[in-house]
Amino acid sequence: MRVGVLTGGGDCPGLNAVIRGVVRKGVKTYGYEFVGFRDGWRGPLENVTMPLGVDQVRGILPRGGTILGSSRTNPFKIDGGVEKIKDSLAANGVDALIAIGGEDTLGVATKLADLGVNVVGVPKTIDNDLSGTDFTFGFDTAVNIAMEAIDRLHTTAESHHRVLVVEVMGRHAGWIALHAGLAGGANVVLIPEQPFDIEKVCALVESRFETRYSPIIVVSEGAVPAEGGDMTLQSGELDAFGHVRLGGIGDRLASEIEHRTGKEARAVVLGHVQRGGTPTAFDRWLATRFGLQAITAVHDKDYGKMVALRGTEIVRVPLIEGTGELKLVSPEEYAEAEVFFG
Repeated sequence: MRVGVLTGGGDCPGLNAVIRGVVRKGVKTYGYEFVGFRDGWRGPLENVTMPLGVDQVRGILPRGGTILGSSRTNPFKIDGGVEKIKDSLAANGVDALIAIGGEDTLGVATKLADLGVNVVGVPKTIDNDLSGTDFTFGFDTAVNIAMEAIDRLHTTAESHHRVLVVEVMGRHAGWIALHAGLAGGANVVLIPEQPFDIEKVCALVESRFETRYSPIIVVSEGAVPAEGGDMTLQSGELDAFGHVRLGGIGDRLASEIEHRTGKEARAVVLGHVQRGGTPTAFDRWLATRFGLQAITAVHDKDYGKMVALRGTEIVRVPLIEGTGELKLVSPEEYAEAEVFFG
């Protein structure tokens, strides 16, 4: 049996650990052969491949990024895209495909499975916003990177008696901001699920300055003010999945706080630092287990499924469970963090 593997969407710590788990078990336990498709869905679309075997996966466990490359290619936006993918799989003798990615990559996989392609999905996103799984790999690494940044910013904020606004990733879901903010002792956490009141934020800033400590505000890139208006910069250009580029909420929020309170405020945008570099132990563990279970699902011919973490077990769920709707922070979970605001 020959199995294709691809990684799509934004790069993420742990992708190489999945690839390694898939290949090592596939070769050792099942005697399978593998072909790597380069740069997400562009690989099978344009028949761009690379050798993928035990030699290729040696030493990649601690490496960030993906040895297969990635892209945000959407084959359903390309004329004849589905037929090209099927032809490419057939030309390479591929019997089944393992797609590793987030909402968009697995959304394509879901549609292809409905069209008869033998595909198994592995959920990946630092945003942790895929339903069907308790956690996605990459999230823990992103949270730890953001937490360390917040830890370091506390002392410089206090030294200069200034507000520091830390902008983290999170287009629609505030999981990184919530977890990193709680772990890092932030004084305010702003997330997309809970539109914020700028006056209340400023009041919390003033309250914090009544102590000898300076405020740290953590904000998701997709957070919005309750009173309306757009504080998030958008490039205006859409990617192949219809997403605009977000960013700028940190700078705008810092400017507004400084204007309203008279306190010096600076913004720190963590950006792609959150999803680069070596994965944490948890993400290596989770990604490896996902890879091992994904190739077992292929062996069982259990196609149209996605591996998922439920408690401590890796289970299989229909692909649509992971992509049908986003997993968002609930009001109850956000309320827990509000105890520490101010």
